Amino acid sequence: MARVKGSTPTRNRRKRVLKLAKGYFGSKHLLYRTANEQVMRSLRYSYIGRKQAKREFRKLWIARINAAARMNGMSYSNLMHGLKLADVEINRKMLSEIAIADPQGFKAICETAASALKK
Repeated sequence: MARVKGSTPTRNRRKRVLKLAKGYFGSKHLLYRTANEQVMRSLRYSYIGRKQAKREFRKLWIARINAAARMNGMSYSNLMHGLKLADVEINRKMLSEIAIADPQGFKAICETAASALKK
């Protein structure tokens, strides 16, 4: 049986890893083994980071909504509960944008939630 060296697939695989490692410090962008280790770690960090970004943005939106709600005499939890009772379906991202850009509109939303809580 003939010996297969597999040069083309191996070279392409290594070139792909080294291309991903472009810009890394030291031997991490030159040597295949260290580059591969760093690329695998970097890909893992980027995957985790995408999940963390979603968490961080949700926390930011909630903090903004809470601050705006308290300026209108409500807590965040009362506001969200009132909106649920009033059948107002608006996500936290849009609520926080309204709170920043349109304080009068947010005040109207707070009044809608407060009236739904009184019922």
